[in-house]
Amino acid sequence: MEVQGRIKMLGETQTFGNNGFRKREIVVTTEEQYPQHIMVEFVQDKTDLLNNYQVGQQVKININLRGREWVNPQGETKYFNSIQGWRIEALQNDTSGENLPPVPPMDAFEPAGDLNADDHDDLPF
Repeated sequence: MEVQGRIKMLGETQTFGNNGFRKREIVVTTEEQYPQHIMVEFVQDKTDLLNNYQVGQQVKININLRGREWVNPQGETKYFNSIQGWRIEALQNDTSGENLPPVPPMDAFEPAGDLNADDHDDLPF
């Protein structure tokens, strides 16, 4: 699965416990009729994948949905979901025109000659 959007928030790497578990969160805002703010977490060595990205950048993140069960001290079972990223890549926004090749000036073109002079094709139009 994947999520596409613009980076809204990029958190710092957090370390938990004695085993050195690392987690880093990113929030991506989707670009659709009703934009969604999706929080994705990267864990362990995947936290380093976020080092070259910044707020405002358009990205595509490959994700896995994770779920877990927990029984609290009162014996009630609770369920938690998380979205875990494992790959991220920058997207190019071609609709802005920024990546289009430059248009040559009009004086770089030569005018066409007499187009009807050698017109011998037999097309009906």
